Amino acid sequence: MTDVLIVGGGPAGLSAALFAQKNGLETTVFDTDGTWMHKAHLFNYLGVGSQDGSAFMETARTQVDSFGVDRKQGTEVTDVQQTDAGFEVATEDDTYEATYLVLATGANRDLAESLGCDMTDEDTVDVDVTMETSVADAYATGGMVRAEEWQAVISAGDGAAAALNILTKEKGEHFHDFDTPADADALFGPEE
Repeated sequence: MTDVLIVGGGPAGLSAALFAQKNGLETTVFDTDGTWMHKAHLFNYLGVGSQDGSAFMETARTQVDSFGVDRKQGTEVTDVQQTDAGFEVATEDDTYEATYLVLATGANRDLAESLGCDMTDEDTVDVDVTMETSVADAYATGGMVRAEEWQAVISAGDGAAAALNILTKEKGEHFHDFDTPADADALFGPEE
């Protein structure tokens, strides 16, 4: 059993994975590479002047891999269930369990509906400000929760919000993920 299972490897899913794993939660991501980012070119993502969406995804994957995220590339999730201990995710070949679940499947809301998450009048997944659904400890992000605002930077923020709320629950107090240059030196070595 792991701490966090994330279904979807676009900006929302990888952002959630980065924040969770970086702060000590064992995290697994299921990524079929169906992200809309392969049709995008980023000019409006803060800190990115101009980058092809596919190149951005490779950078994001490399970053989460460097923190030890267990990324199941090319593995499709076929079902999610709530269990007494949290959640079970099924693929064609196996099942995985975790305490928390983050759904980041773009506009595909099927898994959220099958889990029993409340939906809005716009047929989006109903979440609170932390991206938590009506099913405790299950989160929905990005295009799942927005009728129109399908932007990489918004989705990445949704993933971060979900992970920070999970970390807050785990730590028992409001959790901040704020790094300093000293943190970078400790992790990557001093800047040259």
